[in-house]
Amino acid sequence: MRRVNGSPPPWTDDPVLASNRFTNVYRAADRVSQFLIRHVVYEGDQRAEEVFFRTLLFKFFNRIETWREFVASFGVPSWSSFDFERYATVLDAMLDRGRRVYSAAYIMPSPCLGYERKHRNHLRLLEHMMREGAPRRAARARSLRALFELLRSFPSLGGFLAFQFAIDLNYSELLDFSEMDFVVAGPGASDGIRKCFVDTAGLCDGDVVRVVCERAEEEFGRLGVTFQTLWGRPLQLIDCQNLFCEVGKYARVVHPDVPGLSGRTRIKQKFISRAEPIPQWYPPKWGLRIPSPGAGAEDAFAPTRAAGLCSGNASSVTLEQ
Repeated sequence: MRRVNGSPPPWTDDPVLASNRFTNVYRAADRVSQFLIRHVVYEGDQRAEEVFFRTLLFKFFNRIETWREFVASFGVPSWSSFDFERYATVLDAMLDRGRRVYSAAYIMPSPCLGYERKHRNHLRLLEHMMREGAPRRAARARSLRALFELLRSFPSLGGFLAFQFAIDLNYSELLDFSEMDFVVAGPGASDGIRKCFVDTAGLCDGDVVRVVCERAEEEFGRLGVTFQTLWGRPLQLIDCQNLFCEVGKYARVVHPDVPGLSGRTRIKQKFISRAEPIPQWYPPKWGLRIPSPGAGAEDAFAPTRAAGLCSGNASSVTLEQ
């Protein structure tokens, strides 16, 4: 938040946070999510099939550089002009040049669709989803859980990925479910939960995430913590799911004696400080009012409150403006 507000580095005196890469507290504020929302979901044809196609094409690889390679080759990717071999050849060429195609953020299992190279299987899976009417069925979903179940019905999309993809599709105008409706705890969150609680009273991990999220404001008040909202938007279930993952990662360094589920004791990716501004762009339907750079922190980041979204007209601005 200090970085977004224009403060120079360093932004923290915590050596673990300062030297290792973590995702943002707010999932939608993370670098890759910000790119997805601004340059994938809301850039291009807004028909259901095109929004679905672009979102899933990006998320299968989850790497900004891969998306930019598609754009350089075809313009904004489109289902109406999709050609499997042309897209696959772009990825073949990237790998042949020694460039990564997939993000290291999480493992993407390969569907068994007849190809040796994983990226070709994923392109074929996306083509299969489109031909099976997934965009139309997604647009008719009655709940976030129903959307999740639809996505999970396709090959190789387990619970964690199906939930993440459901959240990404829900950023669009295609859907408008509350992020408090439903949550799936991924492996990283389950690891973090084990490091936080000796006893969860028999609750499943998803219920632990919900209890923590719903009690957050009460606990902040009890502990005297002023926690910054996302310009009026409080923590959602998807944010708390991510937070458990990051707490588990943080604990690898500061509490290596607490094994959790993974038993890992180091963080692979290091943080490199860059002082350039971070553009902020969120779904217009959220109605967030984002201040200009240099606004006082007390104005830019309101303390947690029960009001939820800020009032006023929906707006989406960038700090570059």
